[in-house]
Amino acid sequence: MSIETFLILLIGLLVISYLVVPPIAGAFLRYRGRRLVTCPETRKTVAVDVDAAHAALTAAVGHPDLRLKTCTRWPERQDCGQECLLQVELAPEDCLVRNILTSWYSGKYCVSCGSELREARVLDHQPALLDDTGQTIELADLAPETIPAVLASHYPVCWDCHITESFARKHPELVVDRSKVTAGIPRQAM
Repeated sequence: MSIETFLILLIGLLVISYLVVPPIAGAFLRYRGRRLVTCPETRKTVAVDVDAAHAALTAAVGHPDLRLKTCTRWPERQDCGQECLLQVELAPEDCLVRNILTSWYSGKYCVSCGSELREARVLDHQPALLDDTGQTIELADLAPETIPAVLASHYPVCWDCHITESFARKHPELVVDRSKVTAGIPRQAM
């Protein structure tokens, strides 16, 4: 192979990668992740995953073709028309579970200690939720499709307070409630 042929192939490859790789990568990043949408059939919230790999490959030749990879109504309703994909297509970032949670926690304070909840990252300690009975719940323990209802009825709790509460609930024999111990003792004696 001559140098001229090699350079022409290299330039062709660079041009193709410049034109093809960005739409593929962009579509994959845009459509990956669990999403919450309203099922057109039941009008209830469902959790879906878009086939991001398929969307990315079809984006190489034009507009990405969206199809579901999973849905919480499957396998019973696996043959549905997938009309919910219109919601994903119109607002791909707004229905992403991590964006919904980040938005909900933004600007909120822990109901136990009052500390401001900072933006949760993937590898960080995630904030939790407190129900009316005083029990804390980790986000990972929630079924995704229940998240909107749970956020409407629970309170934000920081990771530290969640761990403290969980430990006290699981091991009450190892926890001393100092407010009960010091009740009735004059301040001068303490």
